[in-house]
Amino acid sequence: MRLRDETVGALNLFRAAPGPFDPPATLIAQALAAVATISLLQQRTAHRSTVLNEQLQTALNSRVLIEQAKGKLAERQRIDMEQAFTALRGYARAHNRRLADVARAFIDNSEPLAGLGS
Repeated sequence: MRLRDETVGALNLFRAAPGPFDPPATLIAQALAAVATISLLQQRTAHRSTVLNEQLQTALNSRVLIEQAKGKLAERQRIDMEQAFTALRGYARAHNRRLADVARAFIDNSEPLAGLGS
């Protein structure tokens, strides 16, 4: 099963009796292979779309957390938003943590983050 120069799968056809397929059966087999190829490509596209949507939603959720943490830190320490972001990012890097995880911990006070004013 191919799409242009790319192999996307394989299809095995079996007969009850040995011997070659006759021309009408060959056409039917080729049609089945074409339908199977289209189905595989549609499934692949749908899967990629789902993965991309999940990645985008995760990025958006992380961004919201980071913005909330920046606002909280800026208010607490009376600094601007850029300085708050720099402080959060610096803390995350210094402690080898994801920025979104540090932001969540800072927002909900779930753990002590020494030096961030929590």
